[in-house]
Amino acid sequence: MKGTQIILDHIDGHEAAALMVDGRLEDFLIAGDAPIPGTIYRARADRPMKGQGGMFLTTPDGPAFLRQVKGLAPGQHLLVQVTGYAEEGKAIPVTQKLLFKSRYAIVTPEAPGLNISRSIRDEEERDRLLEIAHAEMGEEGYGLILRSACAGTDPEEIAEDIAAMVTAARQVLTDEGTEAEVLHEGDSPHLQAWREWTEPAQIEQEPGGFERAGVLDALDVIRSGRLPLDGGGFLYVEPTRALVAVDVNTGSDTSLAAGIKANMACAKTLARALRCLGLGGQIVIDAAPMPKKDRRTFESALRAAFKTDPEETTLAGWTTLGHFELQRKRGRLPLSEIL
Repeated sequence: MKGTQIILDHIDGHEAAALMVDGRLEDFLIAGDAPIPGTIYRARADRPMKGQGGMFLTTPDGPAFLRQVKGLAPGQHLLVQVTGYAEEGKAIPVTQKLLFKSRYAIVTPEAPGLNISRSIRDEEERDRLLEIAHAEMGEEGYGLILRSACAGTDPEEIAEDIAAMVTAARQVLTDEGTEAEVLHEGDSPHLQAWREWTEPAQIEQEPGGFERAGVLDALDVIRSGRLPLDGGGFLYVEPTRALVAVDVNTGSDTSLAAGIKANMACAKTLARALRCLGLGGQIVIDAAPMPKKDRRTFESALRAAFKTDPEETTLAGWTTLGHFELQRKRGRLPLSEIL
């Protein structure tokens, strides 16, 4: 099917959301059992981690770890927010920099100031959004970021979104409880889809939408670990205990340019594959054979693909053996752990 579809459904009892673009699975969100990034706790400091400058915390969902702590004593209570998913057997990663994030607005209590997304370049539009921001924030001491989705949006919708995030921030920051507890829940897949997938799309919410839209078939291909590439090659994605191994195969193409063609197709596909599979951590690409002079072209294509990806990814570079390494934030649970 041509066009963009957002399908909200459930799979094996888990709430999930799929983004299909021209019949291809572009993104997939699914709920697991672990605490959702964005969740805010009132946590209790437990014990410092000597040599790393961090502190283990007690939360209702288990131990958490806060990095770069100064002036925090065991037994003290503090507000922290979940930043990602923990590896098996490790503590929940958290930060003290709280963000209240929605479709149009991000309220930043610890970083005052009114800011507009840099992707909005039209000066008249920026002035319009600043007027809305000033009117809604008033004398509020919190910071505000208006996201790129605000461009051309009705001012009442933006104002309502800002007000909702300010109210949520105020409720959390003024809570006077004294026990470790959850103060703000992270967004479920359906809410996260509304928040992040802002391009015009046909929305399907009726049960069975995944089957009708071809999402289940696309998931079967993704989960197989063998993804077809444009040009006849294949991309193999295999998570191991230590890292995610990515192997680029030229398939039946035996031409002199087969390697660079397969690698360029990999650069365009890899970010999507990692998103849908929920994979992060260390990623090692075993690229198809190509001249060293083509490495810069491949790296530029890879960087462009990950630039628009929601998870923070660092391109570390080439190894002595000719592999390319990346470090990706664990912002999602691996699909294999849920289904």
